[in-house]
Amino acid sequence: MIKSIPGKNKILLFGGLLAIAVVVALVIAMKGHGTNMIQDRGLKPNTAAAFVAKELAEGKKPNRLIDEKSPYLLQHAFNPVDWYPWGEEAFEKARSEDKPIFVSIGYSTCHWCHVMERESFENPEIAALMNKYFINIKIDREERPDVDRVYMSATQAMTGGGGWPMSVFLTHDLKPFYAGTYFPPESRHGRPGFPDLLEGIHRAWVENRGKVQESADQITEHLQKNSAPESSDLVLDKDLLKTAYDQVAGSYDTRYGGFGGAPKFPRPVIFNFLLRYFHRSKDNMALEMSLETLRKMAEGGMHDQIGGGFHRYSVDGQWRVPHFEKMLYDQAQLAVSYLEAYQITKDSYFADVAQDILDYVLRDMVDSRGGFHSAEDADSPLPENPEDHGEGAFYVWTKKEMFDILGSDAGEIFSFRYGVEEAGNALSDPLNEFTGKNLLYVANSLDSMAARFERPVSDIERILHEARQKLFAVRSKRPRPHLDDKVITSWNGLMIGAFARGYQVLNQPRYLEAAERAANFVMSDLYDSGKKILLRRYRDGASGLEAHLNDYAFLVNGLLDLYEASLDVKWLVHALELTEKQVSLFWDEEAGGFYDTSGKDKTVLLRMKEDYDGAEPTGNSIAALNLLRLSQMTDNEDWYQKGAKTVSAFGNRLQQIPSAMPQMLAALDYRLDKPKQIIIAGKPGADDTQKMLAEVYERYIPNKIILLADGGKAQKVLAKHLPFIESVSMIDGKATAYICENYVCHLPTSDVDVMVGLLEE
Repeated sequence: MIKSIPGKNKILLFGGLLAIAVVVALVIAMKGHGTNMIQDRGLKPNTAAAFVAKELAEGKKPNRLIDEKSPYLLQHAFNPVDWYPWGEEAFEKARSEDKPIFVSIGYSTCHWCHVMERESFENPEIAALMNKYFINIKIDREERPDVDRVYMSATQAMTGGGGWPMSVFLTHDLKPFYAGTYFPPESRHGRPGFPDLLEGIHRAWVENRGKVQESADQITEHLQKNSAPESSDLVLDKDLLKTAYDQVAGSYDTRYGGFGGAPKFPRPVIFNFLLRYFHRSKDNMALEMSLETLRKMAEGGMHDQIGGGFHRYSVDGQWRVPHFEKMLYDQAQLAVSYLEAYQITKDSYFADVAQDILDYVLRDMVDSRGGFHSAEDADSPLPENPEDHGEGAFYVWTKKEMFDILGSDAGEIFSFRYGVEEAGNALSDPLNEFTGKNLLYVANSLDSMAARFERPVSDIERILHEARQKLFAVRSKRPRPHLDDKVITSWNGLMIGAFARGYQVLNQPRYLEAAERAANFVMSDLYDSGKKILLRRYRDGASGLEAHLNDYAFLVNGLLDLYEASLDVKWLVHALELTEKQVSLFWDEEAGGFYDTSGKDKTVLLRMKEDYDGAEPTGNSIAALNLLRLSQMTDNEDWYQKGAKTVSAFGNRLQQIPSAMPQMLAALDYRLDKPKQIIIAGKPGADDTQKMLAEVYERYIPNKIILLADGGKAQKVLAKHLPFIESVSMIDGKATAYICENYVCHLPTSDVDVMVGLLEE
């Protein structure tokens, strides 16, 4: 996957690095282009466990990765490369044999990671070079985002870009001196062949060790200077929100929606900011840009028109040709974006898309214990030849296939709706992967179809619905893409929040049940209640790995949403406990804000503070908003100040490139606002209580908190943190709303219409 982060400065090729580059280039030039000496054996079956069982049954000898839990590492457990997991055993081996360290970082559903494995890591001759000259380490970036973030920063600094697979060469003290992403098995398209690169790096290590170390020291020094934002005393006010809005609007694609050109990523944090900016400013363009982009995305090929959910991104500017992996964090954030669009517009189109996402996750991404799996692969076995694999094979169709399944009448209607063509419809297919195949996207409106086929819209909708069901049934029998079945705490936090919000907005009890089941799982299997610490990953019956800032912050965010949906005070209590631990582990007392890691693992070169809200928001952006919400729920002034200081800590970044951190701008919007404190005094589950809550859930009120005063144990728990709530009670035995700002309340009311008027002030 490609990765680009604006505002990161590229290091000039200073002396040491230039010397290494020259040596590598000379060796490559002497070696020539080489040949690709392997056969494409394809990718792995649906799960890592199935793959391992198959390889062992065939008598293949595993390497050290066989004892790991990561599906990505297990995918490489039968490579001829002598892989090590990240750890002291590998570091000591490098020192004792005086070899540099090669680190390969990726994740199990990454298309180009699979390509490099097939081309290089499964090639015995290339593996022999790697084993001869290097100590080789494999890292799953989803398990170790701390290590990934350090070396991604180095890769971007050295090359101006980044992505996965990431290929980094380290000295014995774990400092990077050369980096890149995917390397082919022979030189092509301006990229050196991987064997030639290995020879060049080896030559530099042997003949220019001083320059290698000098380069590593300079790169590390640069990273240390840029690892955290400079503390800021800038005053951040609503003018900054306008500046950010103007910057985002300036990149808007007025024809196809989205921001910037191809490839186009959904980046839901943009919607989080724009919809809040619309709520504050009433600027309709902020809303229209969001709605049009959400529509174009849902109509495009990156939306799975048959099975639901969204693919990772679109390789073209029209949202037509996707990169087919499906990530849990995308589903969670996009579901919330569509839910909020529905709250604002009351247009059922957006509700339908949100439900489509949530139902996909419930069907295909839920662990047997209730947690949510991480991702589905971009690649899958070809239906016509399961021994071969290709990107998107599970999702694409020939026109003949579709007509054989649907018949000519429904086939014509379906083809017109979804742009199906005899020769295939992929407009942006530089590798010719989809020749003769169709990627489904909404090509024509229902009204135009009704006119063309001279049928009522209701008939067209029925035919399309039946056709999708038939195609889904056939597609379900195809070999599925690989499922990364590990459970990541941070992404589960996002998904818990999405299901909680889905219950609130769509009134679907199954969504609340899914959120509660996942939260119970995380708190039982990924939380050590004795030490009060989180773990990051669960898979195959085992939990492990130190949790980082985003694990704590994203989970707290999800638990707060779950409390406001279920009104079960235990979720709020868990959120409070986790926030206290988060502050103790990650808070930067000097500069404000949170470090991404605790600093306990000394093999990680830097404690960083991520300052780009990309595919996922930063831990700091979510933590700031959590603290501001919790300060309203508990009247905790210290947490309010920490939330405000977290926003201010990124003031320089926000002033320079405000669009780099739209989620932090959402936190700033909360701080600048007077959040509504909505307190319902009533019996849980009672009709009058539920009617009041339904009116709250129906509305888009981004800066608010919801509390339930049940007159019993839950209210007493709340009163420990918020003494004010002790005086809140029902009037005349009826559910009563207290709508407050800064604990100054309007007169309490049991009249739902009066409450609605107060909400809309």
